[in-house]
Amino acid sequence: MKLFEDSIIKKLENIKEHYEKITEELGKMEVISDQKRYIKLSKEHSELTPIIEKYNEYKETLNNILEDEKILKESSDSELKELAKVEIEELMEKQESIENELKYLLLPKDPDDSRNVIMEIRAGTGGDEAGLFAGDLYRMYSRYIEKQGWKLEEMSLNPSGVGGFKEVIFSVSGKDVYGKLKYESGVHRVQRVPITEASGRIHTSAASVVVLPEAEEVDVKIDPKELRIDVFRSTGPGGQSVNTTDSAVRITHIPTGIVVTCQDEKSQYKNKVKAMKVLRARLLDKIKSEEQDKIAKNRKIQVGTGDRSAKIRTYNFPQGRVTDHRIGLTLYKLDEILQGDLDEIIEPLKVADRAEKLKESLVE
Repeated sequence: MKLFEDSIIKKLENIKEHYEKITEELGKMEVISDQKRYIKLSKEHSELTPIIEKYNEYKETLNNILEDEKILKESSDSELKELAKVEIEELMEKQESIENELKYLLLPKDPDDSRNVIMEIRAGTGGDEAGLFAGDLYRMYSRYIEKQGWKLEEMSLNPSGVGGFKEVIFSVSGKDVYGKLKYESGVHRVQRVPITEASGRIHTSAASVVVLPEAEEVDVKIDPKELRIDVFRSTGPGGQSVNTTDSAVRITHIPTGIVVTCQDEKSQYKNKVKAMKVLRARLLDKIKSEEQDKIAKNRKIQVGTGDRSAKIRTYNFPQGRVTDHRIGLTLYKLDEILQGDLDEIIEPLKVADRAEKLKESLVE
């Protein structure tokens, strides 16, 4: 019976010892009365519980294998020995599966997974049809966010003249938002007959989606001297004035050239707050992208951190199908997915990302 490496067993035993100490601490009155400490320990306890449960299952499986091996060595009952032999094969498969799960659980977690996000959807190639598709994607994500029990806040809407959007920027807050939505970054394609097409020919259009983990002020230091802030009057489709005051805000981060515009609120202050929120997220993303580029120079692009210029998904209306090109997944459930049933795509992406990270950890 091949066992885990000693280093992994030692790590698991240390985690178990630490877990038991936390469990003991949580039962003490002085800890219960200290809400800040109690919440911190409860969170850590909750994060470690899946590892401990899986480790206990692993040890139980090993004990069962040892008992069956003892039967093979010591029993004279041929029928019992045959049963033990079959059970050992099943248990060894289970052992291997649990070992892989434990290795994954021990991988360092993406610290950004628990963050809220800023999402940006932009119409790409395809003219008016691309703008309509950007609107479809925004509605799809809005429905998904609602089903998850998360909160959506619009930050900037730039409508196109035919009922779509040139650009939509919004924030999403809730539990483990980035951990799920990060797989949506990339180019989304649509294949359908546009409503503007008289001849009934199928066109291919595209829209890009960017998912940024929301940054706190402590994450990104911004020197006010490096900002140029312009205010102007908000405009709607066709350029008509929406407000009679200069409430719209454009912030330019001079060192990077990043420009953020926000004009949805009637208050200049509120627009500035929203614009700064987007700017911080983009700056944090720029810093992290540069770090990842250095690390991943000789690696394949991973599922969760792919090139945003890459085509990740196609929505084919004539065939009613959606294909995610990163994992070769095709679902003939276009209507359901556009209604926000995205978990059927996101969950397999998470599994593929998990497998990729596990594979890398085994190589290292």
